[in-house]
Amino acid sequence: MSPEQRLADLGLSVPDVARPVAAYVPAVRSGTLVYTSGQLPFRAGELIATGKVGADVDVETARECAQACALNALAAVRAEVGELSAVRRVVKVVGFVASEPGFTGQPQVVNGASELLARAFGDEMGQHARSAVGVAVLPMDAPVEVELVVEVG
Repeated sequence: MSPEQRLADLGLSVPDVARPVAAYVPAVRSGTLVYTSGQLPFRAGELIATGKVGADVDVETARECAQACALNALAAVRAEVGELSAVRRVVKVVGFVASEPGFTGQPQVVNGASELLARAFGDEMGQHARSAVGVAVLPMDAPVEVELVVEVG
């Protein structure tokens, strides 16, 4: 079953690649690796939420944002390589969480992206190294930003 079919079984789909909000490209391929730019939680052209996690945004909404970021990153990968079945392994996930001071639940927030990737690619191909980092602010006051590194073949 393809990653897109697995996502469809979850009621999800990979959107069209999001247009960059500054001077960069959504993804770059170097050899067998594809690096995505940080993706914000856009759905249908709008941010799902804005503000700081732990103050303006609850953890469950932030997890939903991380999932949307991962879907947008997959859109960037697909635009670079043609189809997600070309992905051999999710190598690394970096999640940035705009956090109120004292909030320490960044790993739980970024799980929204990690769990989606495991479901889309299976346990072996979807397992990855990861960083979940709290930051003061993100572009457009987004609560979460996610970037991926995947191996393709």
